[in-house]
Amino acid sequence: MVRHRQPNARLPGVFIGAAWACTLWLASATLATAQTAPQTTPAAPLAAALMDGREVRGQLSPRRYTTLAAEIPAKVISIQPQEGGAFKAGQTLVAFDCAMYQNQLDKAKATVMATSITLEANQEMIKHAAIGKVELQVSEAEVLKAQAEAKSAETVVSKCKVIAPFNGRVADQKVREEQFVQTGQALLEVIDDSVLELEFIAPSSWLPNLRSKGAVRVRVDETGKTYSARVSRLGARVDPVSQSIKVVAVIEGRPAELMAGMSGRISLAQ
Repeated sequence: MVRHRQPNARLPGVFIGAAWACTLWLASATLATAQTAPQTTPAAPLAAALMDGREVRGQLSPRRYTTLAAEIPAKVISIQPQEGGAFKAGQTLVAFDCAMYQNQLDKAKATVMATSITLEANQEMIKHAAIGKVELQVSEAEVLKAQAEAKSAETVVSKCKVIAPFNGRVADQKVREEQFVQTGQALLEVIDDSVLELEFIAPSSWLPNLRSKGAVRVRVDETGKTYSARVSRLGARVDPVSQSIKVVAVIEGRPAELMAGMSGRISLAQ
């Protein structure tokens, strides 16, 4: 007689109990991991914390600088000085070939002379009623028109030379002699490096010290020396994200070895 084995009724309960135990263990492990995991710090406050009380980077820049551009289309005939050279305010830096513009000016001046002669003649003739009042007014208008055209031609000719706006040096020469340039094309980048400014971004926690002492120190990478600088102006507002502010200071004296573009580490003056 074959006996059929009955399934064990306790097995489902055992499996359920094991499953609950595994679930509880996983939950407790996850909770422990969450409690011991390091808390992340927002990027901006962390950056400010790293800057706070420590040296920051700064760069030397000229107080005045600009890019000189052509105001007329013409061919360059001379550039003085060359890149790196020094110049004085009012000096001619770039000269153009303006023969055509000069001819137009001469023509405009001749037109002014001719219309002026006609006007004078008409003024005499109107006294003798030889012409009408309208003819006289037309001749007067012709003189004004010719004078305006002559003045316009003079303005164009005055653009045939690019004049230095201040004492300085040529930082970058963008065109060459015999090159034809268009209106608005950049010619030279010029700087006034008689005074060097130190620009940097400081943590806002430096403000009390910057306002009270108004001085910082910079160790320039290129020279390996440390220089004193006096704060000349602060940014208009503190950046709320990075908790920092722009600062501009002026290097005391004018050390000959310093050049615009050099950089270094900034520290608060003691």
